[in-house]
Amino acid sequence: MSRYRPPPPRSSKYVTPAGERRLRAELDELWRVERPRVTTAVAAAAAQGDRSENAEYIYGKRRLREIDARVRHLRKRLEGMVVVSAPPSDPRRVFFGARVTLETPSGETFNYRVVGPDEFDHEPGGISMDAPLARALLGKALDSDVSVALAGGEQSYTIVAIEYPVVEVT
Repeated sequence: MSRYRPPPPRSSKYVTPAGERRLRAELDELWRVERPRVTTAVAAAAAQGDRSENAEYIYGKRRLREIDARVRHLRKRLEGMVVVSAPPSDPRRVFFGARVTLETPSGETFNYRVVGPDEFDHEPGGISMDAPLARALLGKALDSDVSVALAGGEQSYTIVAIEYPVVEVT
């Protein structure tokens, strides 16, 4: 059996200004604060002698690898990011950054905001633009019906409201 794993699908490169600030702050924190602190701890543990049974040294080196991997990932992601700070030309349709209110046939309502894949977990009600529901919503107008195939079956929604939050650019 081979260890080959196909590469993961490429995620979208769009991000809100707040999402970009959050990613840059994480990168800065890791590179300027966390990494030097861990490097100092590893150097102190290495000075104690035998490294083969030195837990502080072993776990410190592991943490350095984790930090370096995350720093590489963040730098690569930020390199090609497209910061979307302006609302679209047609605000009556769902595009990136839209806050959408959906209603099911049974009358339940859901609020989502279509954001980038790097920030949906930080945004209340955020949904990645790569998610099946967001893909089904993109480009649709107010009062459009949208159907999404889910694990439990197909779900239908009606778009009740579309709004674009005011974006503060710093």
